[in-house]
Amino acid sequence: MDVNLTLARSIVTVAAFVTFVGIVIWAWSGARRERFDAAAMLPLEDDELERSGGGSAAVPSDHGSVK
Repeated sequence: MDVNLTLARSIVTVAAFVTFVGIVIWAWSGARRERFDAAAMLPLEDDELERSGGGSAAVPSDHGSVK
């Protein structure tokens, strides 16, 4: 019974490692570079909108003060 548990743990470990390597290869492949670069710029684009006066309509003009 102990051998079966050890074999199951070994299989799960190998499967997790193979999955990890697959994700790393997928993430670092050149085909996705443009998409990831665009996603990396998203936080900076939001800041540029706020600075240029194109802020969100959800923000009240009185900054939430109670009248």
